[in-house]
Amino acid sequence: MAILDVLTYPDPLLQRIAEPVKLIDNKIKKLVDDMAETMYTAPGIGLAATQVGELKRIMVIDVTEEQNQLRVFINPEIIRKEGTAVNEEGCLSVPGFYDKVERAETVMVTALDREGQRFTINASGLLAVCIQHEIDHLDGHVFVEYLSPLKSNRIKNKLIKRQRELDRDAELSQPRRRISAARV
Repeated sequence: MAILDVLTYPDPLLQRIAEPVKLIDNKIKKLVDDMAETMYTAPGIGLAATQVGELKRIMVIDVTEEQNQLRVFINPEIIRKEGTAVNEEGCLSVPGFYDKVERAETVMVTALDREGQRFTINASGLLAVCIQHEIDHLDGHVFVEYLSPLKSNRIKNKLIKRQRELDRDAELSQPRRRISAARV
């Protein structure tokens, strides 16, 4: 397994819509395993394939404190929503920022598991929030889009500034090579 790089908002790949998985082969299973390891290492409770630059409809979720109940959703679809609830959300692609988002209180979801078996679950609470959040990623959306334009732009600008600083620091830490002209 490998730890994958998580894209940071406003990376344009986060706005792309993921394609359905047609065949669950060893490559897809490896991606699922790598996504799970990445999510647990981050640490996070959910991760969509689009967040690691893979435009496939795959997401992994584990909302347990013990991190021992990994759920894999391939080609997930919400088939029913009920009620509304407001919860504070964060995102591995929007590091360090949290805000309240209104979503359905309960959802019924159908998907394929890691082995390609179809399943349906009814989810509420944190699991329902996480499922909706990760499906948003698969549909090219990030939770900051639910915030006011002012808040969303502030977060975007802070993350762009942070990335520029990281890029500058990385550039400064690179050893400089001297270029000498050959004398003829």
